[in-house]
Amino acid sequence: MDEAGIDWQAGAIFRPVRTGNAFEETVERLLQAIKLGVFGHGDRLPAERELAARLGIGRETLREAIRSLQQAGAVESRRGRYGGTFVTYRMPPPDVADLRRAASDLGEELEDALTYRLVLEAGAAETAARRDLTAEQRAYLRRRLTDLEQAPPEEYRRLDSRFHLAIAELTGSRSLATAIAEARMRLNDLLNAIPILDRNIDHAAHQHRGMVDAILAGDADTARRATEEHLAATAALLRGFLS
Repeated sequence: MDEAGIDWQAGAIFRPVRTGNAFEETVERLLQAIKLGVFGHGDRLPAERELAARLGIGRETLREAIRSLQQAGAVESRRGRYGGTFVTYRMPPPDVADLRRAASDLGEELEDALTYRLVLEAGAAETAARRDLTAEQRAYLRRRLTDLEQAPPEEYRRLDSRFHLAIAELTGSRSLATAIAEARMRLNDLLNAIPILDRNIDHAAHQHRGMVDAILAGDADTARRATEEHLAATAALLRGFLS
């Protein structure tokens, strides 16, 4: 795995567990990876040995966490040559009622969360544009964009999340990528509940393309502005459905 963590697209999530609550934090990390779209329905999680090493935990702790996720219906384990642990969680369909409930849960923290996300992600796009990205990293970013542009409606939010996390990973800063993943989790239920609108998807596609073009061209100022414009549009749409 290279320094950008692009094999899993999860470097910010699968960092070593640092607290004394290894089991609980492991469950949290795995659920974050699933809910943020790093692994979709039917995907196989990394091998137990590799995942335990990445998280810095014992394999028994990992097994206990996976058993808990099985009981919750988020994953299932299969035996045999092509066995492993597979994701069974499906992202719920967009729903305005869910959107309003999630916004109510956040309360006054909503505007704080939106501002925090904008500052972090705009800075990440600018930072990624300033880096001398490898050919593999550049191809990876293009691939994440293509996957998003070709996504069916039921996969759009998951692949949108992966696209934004990809830019965070390409900054080369684990701390920044971690902060962006955590900021996304604060807003995840809200973002996933926004109805899929064709005109909004077309507009977002143009903005995503502008972000990628600027990053790959090394144009840091344009990368920042394009990201700010995109996130401001998402925040406006969100507020519109909440009003």
